[in-house]
Amino acid sequence: MSGAVASPLPLVLVGIPIACALLVALTGERFRNLRDAWPLGAALAAVGVGLALLGPALDGVPRESHLWELAPGIAVAFRADAAGLVFALLASMLWVLAAPYAVGYMRAEGEERQTRFFTAYALSVGAALGVALAANLLTFVLCYELLSLFTYPLVTHRQTEEALAAGRKYLAYTLSGGLALIAATAWLAALGVDATFTPGGFLASAGLDGPTRWLLFGLLACGVGVKAAVMPLHSWLPSAMVAPTPVSALLHAVAVVKAGVFGMVRVTAFVFGPVLLLEMGASAVLAAFAATTLLVGSALALRHDNLKRRLAYSTISHLSYIVLGIALAHPMALLGALLHLVGHGVTKITLFFAAGAIHAHTHRENVSDLNGVGRQMPVTMGAFTLASLSMAGIPPFILFVSKWYLGAGAASGGQHLYLITYILSGLLSAGYLFPIVVRAFFRKAAPIQIAPHREDDGQEDHEEVAQHLHVPDPEHRAWLMVAPIALTGVLTLWLGLFPDTPMRFLELANAVAGVHAGGKP
Repeated sequence: MSGAVASPLPLVLVGIPIACALLVALTGERFRNLRDAWPLGAALAAVGVGLALLGPALDGVPRESHLWELAPGIAVAFRADAAGLVFALLASMLWVLAAPYAVGYMRAEGEERQTRFFTAYALSVGAALGVALAANLLTFVLCYELLSLFTYPLVTHRQTEEALAAGRKYLAYTLSGGLALIAATAWLAALGVDATFTPGGFLASAGLDGPTRWLLFGLLACGVGVKAAVMPLHSWLPSAMVAPTPVSALLHAVAVVKAGVFGMVRVTAFVFGPVLLLEMGASAVLAAFAATTLLVGSALALRHDNLKRRLAYSTISHLSYIVLGIALAHPMALLGALLHLVGHGVTKITLFFAAGAIHAHTHRENVSDLNGVGRQMPVTMGAFTLASLSMAGIPPFILFVSKWYLGAGAASGGQHLYLITYILSGLLSAGYLFPIVVRAFFRKAAPIQIAPHREDDGQEDHEEVAQHLHVPDPEHRAWLMVAPIALTGVLTLWLGLFPDTPMRFLELANAVAGVHAGGKP
């Protein structure tokens, strides 16, 4: 990109989680507290570097780091442009909150192989940041494939037969998508096309014939569509819910699926460009798949009693909010899609954090078993309630803001059918989340058993309690989990009121949308 300035900072941002993973592995079980502190320190450092890159990106002079050239004109490079920083700052910010939550959860559940877990977790965040800051298609594909490999041991962490089966399915889907991306990248290199990401699309002026464009679009859209869980490429996602809840939060809010929808942003706005996609008719095809996924995912969420699977199908639906917004090829819809990427990340991580806390303290997994849990875990379920209001698009929460722009983009582009689709899906979101809130706070519960509390000496403290108004709150002994839940819950409201504070997400999204049409403001 013309105007980019050489700087080590993009490489430093990608390298921070990699260094963290090395420190975690070296520290190990012997120094457990130090091992568990590294991710939080690294996450705070990543946010600091990301904020340092923010001003130059908004000024139109993004910072860029070159590693090496594989061949003349084909380099591994990272660039902190406005689009990339939307994803990178989201991932870094949520890592700050996910790091202590993961420690609290893994200790509460007495999980084994924690050093391996936190090492893979940090590597996954590093790969996600590499996807965000990739300057060209080659670097994007490299980091995209590493993300699949690094998250595999997280999906299979518990080493049960079910976990191993889910891991095989996960790799089968994600690596197949990666092969499609590799094929497209190699084909473009053979055609002599410079695959540096360019606002308006580097293929817009490449002079390729129609069949070649369509084949490239098919490869690239399927490649990123797997991680974006666009139907029928979605079934790996509910299966991966067998993983520990911090992994579910990572898959749904921070790294994997966000890499997929961010990949859609790169493919549509920076590889093909909206003008070329409209000329080809590819936007209409992508919009049809996204709208179908959006509605079917919401409907399937209503059917599932298991809380994590219900949230998984909710994720499938809401990812396609973003894909549909991108496919509408309207600047306001693209703005809404980028804000929805941010808002969904914050909202969904809150819901998964809450689901994990409920399981850790009550061993309840099904919605039908959650009667009265809000009285026992008021902070957790209070945050869950805030996130549910956001998911339904209730003002002034962040997903109301993003849905407003998405709907306005659909209406402005004359796509009223898709506007109705957005509204209907919002109602379905309320339908599968609000009953959980009602059960938690307004229904009487049967007695439950609080999960064992493991002190440092390994002794277990079991207590049988009844869920009613005067039951002791188990949250007092789990602040590592409760504090992040409370903060992400508040963020769903804060970002709705102040979307530009402190990460300037609205300004970044506006900067991307401003060059949406052919690279022209």
